[in-house]
Amino acid sequence: MNAPVTGAAPARAGRRAYVGLAVLALPTILVALDMSVLYLAMPHVAGGLGADGVQQLWIVDIYGFVLAGLLVTMGTVGDRIGRKRLLLIGAVCFAAASVLAACSTGPEMLIAARALLGVAGSTIMPSTLALLSTMFPDPRRHATAIAVWMGCFMGGTALGPVVGGVLLESFWWGSAFLIGVPVMALLLVLGPKLLPEHRVPDAGRLDVASVALSLSTVLPLVYGLKQTARDGLDVLTLAALVVGLVSGTLFVRRQNRLADPLLDLRLFRDRTFRTALLMTLCAGLTGANQLFVSAYLQSVEQLSPPAAALWMLPPVLAMLVVIQLSTVLIRWVRPAYVISAGLVLATAGYLLLTLLDGSGDLPLTVTALVVVNIGIGPMGGLCATLAMRSAPPERAGSAASLTETAGEFGIAMGIATIGIVGTALYRATIHIGDAVPEGAAAIARESVGGALAVAGGLPASTAGPLLDSAYQAVTASLRGGAVMCAVLTTAAALTVLAGLRDVPAGHAGTH
Repeated sequence: MNAPVTGAAPARAGRRAYVGLAVLALPTILVALDMSVLYLAMPHVAGGLGADGVQQLWIVDIYGFVLAGLLVTMGTVGDRIGRKRLLLIGAVCFAAASVLAACSTGPEMLIAARALLGVAGSTIMPSTLALLSTMFPDPRRHATAIAVWMGCFMGGTALGPVVGGVLLESFWWGSAFLIGVPVMALLLVLGPKLLPEHRVPDAGRLDVASVALSLSTVLPLVYGLKQTARDGLDVLTLAALVVGLVSGTLFVRRQNRLADPLLDLRLFRDRTFRTALLMTLCAGLTGANQLFVSAYLQSVEQLSPPAAALWMLPPVLAMLVVIQLSTVLIRWVRPAYVISAGLVLATAGYLLLTLLDGSGDLPLTVTALVVVNIGIGPMGGLCATLAMRSAPPERAGSAASLTETAGEFGIAMGIATIGIVGTALYRATIHIGDAVPEGAAAIARESVGGALAVAGGLPASTAGPLLDSAYQAVTASLRGGAVMCAVLTTAAALTVLAGLRDVPAGHAGTH
């Protein structure tokens, strides 16, 4: 029988708790950073290992697939064996997998190492978020701690391309993975002394069938959504989506029958929790528009990948500041009003992006993104707080894993929906003259990167009009995605007003 660990109370307050928060911030940044660190490093990795196109896709995607698939399971495992114990086990595995990835001698080995990193990351993310509930029982301090956690997660994702670009200037591609080793080593040294332990008493045994159904739900759905965005809906993708939906139905039925379910579905009875989870999904959906922003900066604005990443930092920094401020503001203003007002501002930012005309306007682009991120900040910072505070303490692991899974699904769904619309707009807008050979025309029609590659081998008289048309097309994609995001944030603002109307100021979602 598991029992709560005694003697952990002193670690829940004061200076020690905040030092513990700093310790938890490090792996949070790292796990998020590993999601995006290969964006700029992938060409170097492919060249060093001889990876073909399909292998490159799996090197990038397998980490997120496995991470998303195991979040629910690992959140519940942490409730049973101890959240600190699971975190430290994950840290050891993450460091070992990082070394394995850096020393990979072929693409297959790197794919396997990235999968192991995903397994390790899935133990770290829910453990860090759930431990905050133990360390900061006071609602105000808990809200501040989660805001710091969210800032680290979002900041890590944004810093990934920058860190990858900087490392590649001085070191080989494997250095992008080795940054995980010292971070995890520090966690293993400081974590046992500074972090409290918590496990749920009488949690019951882990149901293996539920774990299998959870994996067969999340993995096929995330895979199907990403493949739909990349290659359209084919038989294999449709089969994956069907398998995921059928497994999800069976998973829900099994959880409702079990005395000790893997996932306590009673959490969804709470309207605050449901709304917070929906907003986390929305945040992931809107984040997909960043794909078109990146393409626009590197094509129309003609910025190098590192320069484009640096220009993306001001919006991210603005969001990080607002995330922290929003936790203070809800002491006097209802969370529903803070989040919905931010979403209205985000809508205005997205509408600013629709003013781009394809001729290049970096100040307008960055200004619009700053406005968007300021508006999204309260939703990103407060919804995790509301979800965690509305869940019972013994279900903190499940609540944390559901929050992160919702974000992962939001990103995958956003890439699938906004990505499909943006790609369709690009293909419908680009005009390829008769002087471009048929094979090159097909490549140029796929993406702006393809158009740039094709233009390099064409005469100036043909390349110029092709590039102008490609720039107009990628701008049309960005504008179309921005319109979809504006509609989404408007609907989200109305949903928040309805779903969080009963949460008073100063309570952060507590009952």
